[in-house]
Amino acid sequence: MQNIFVKSVQTIVPLLSGVAVRQSRSIASLSALPETYQMLYKTCRDFAEAELKPNASKYDREHLYPGDAIKKMGELGLMAIAVPEDYGGAGLDYLAYAIALEEISRGCASSGVIMSVNNSLYLGPVSHWGTEKQKNEFVTPYCSGDTIGCFALSEPGNGSDAGAASTTAKDGGDKWILNGTKCWITNGYESKAAVVFATTDKNMKHKGISAFIVPKPIKGLELGKKEDKLGIRGSSTCSLMYEDCEIPKENILGEPGFGFKIAMMTLDAGRIGIASQALGIAQASLDVAAEYASKRTAFGKPIMKLQAIQNKLADMALRLESARLLTWRAAWLKDNKHPYTKEAAMAKLAASEAATLVSHQCIQILGGMGYVSDMPAERHYRDARITEIYEGTSEIQRLVIAGQLIKEYGLN
Repeated sequence: MQNIFVKSVQTIVPLLSGVAVRQSRSIASLSALPETYQMLYKTCRDFAEAELKPNASKYDREHLYPGDAIKKMGELGLMAIAVPEDYGGAGLDYLAYAIALEEISRGCASSGVIMSVNNSLYLGPVSHWGTEKQKNEFVTPYCSGDTIGCFALSEPGNGSDAGAASTTAKDGGDKWILNGTKCWITNGYESKAAVVFATTDKNMKHKGISAFIVPKPIKGLELGKKEDKLGIRGSSTCSLMYEDCEIPKENILGEPGFGFKIAMMTLDAGRIGIASQALGIAQASLDVAAEYASKRTAFGKPIMKLQAIQNKLADMALRLESARLLTWRAAWLKDNKHPYTKEAAMAKLAASEAATLVSHQCIQILGGMGYVSDMPAERHYRDARITEIYEGTSEIQRLVIAGQLIKEYGLN
């Protein structure tokens, strides 16, 4: 594992040529982790400073997919961190993934969500549930950053109700025939394959949902318009509309009726990714606020010396660090094969709400400067908002946490 990131550090040197990278604060908790994680952190932080941070505003303003950056992230092993090396991945763990994704998102939240979807929502289920043939066809080519995947669960009428899929997959003998619409699909335009959830047996309700690997483009699939979003505007979001779309019989993922289970397991892991994205946004906001407060003077001294500003910075740091530890704990539990549904929901809830609070307070500290696009504070604020919505709203996370507590206390 260490050799991968020695190579990564060597790979990034040309990218940093001629770029003055500010010596930023390091995550104090990293000092207790093995050297590999510290190398990974530095590699990702330097990459974010050199490649992502200078271009994030342009990606946002022009709704521009950061293709070159994603390809370089693939070369560094960041687009398939937890995929085994045999299939082209980095062969690392979810703690490594959480650390890397936070730093990428600190530089550019759009790049962070593209990375998160490819790692957690697409490669995660295909790597775990796929056959050998499926892995060779739909995992290995998606590890390099040249090709990415997406995850199609949500529908116009179900939202958070993952068990109410109206999209259907009819058994056509040697093929499946898909009909229905999936919405809010991140990477919808750039992806070359999707993990799609559809009902194969209406009488079985959520136990009648199956998962399929559907290549793109394919006859019978139309893409909806690119959504004009509040934030993360460098990533595309659209609907996938299937009409009598025929896919090979062998493209079912797992067994018929396993779709709901696959979706829930995938979302548990995905919430660690979104928590990490939120941490990156929050950290970027705290960095901006602290730097501005150290230079902006009022009443004859830097405003960082004012108790009101210090109180805000303290609260921001508290929420950020607390959420980071929850996120790392969820990742550690997953890596060590312990149940982590509750902890992933806690991490996602805490980190997303921290991102919203910290980015809000960042604007407050900057005052008028925080409200204009000359400073990145307003972009962080817009990017933060979605982390409380996708992959399960904050309300859903609370239901998941409560449900797990009820089981733990035997109150079913």
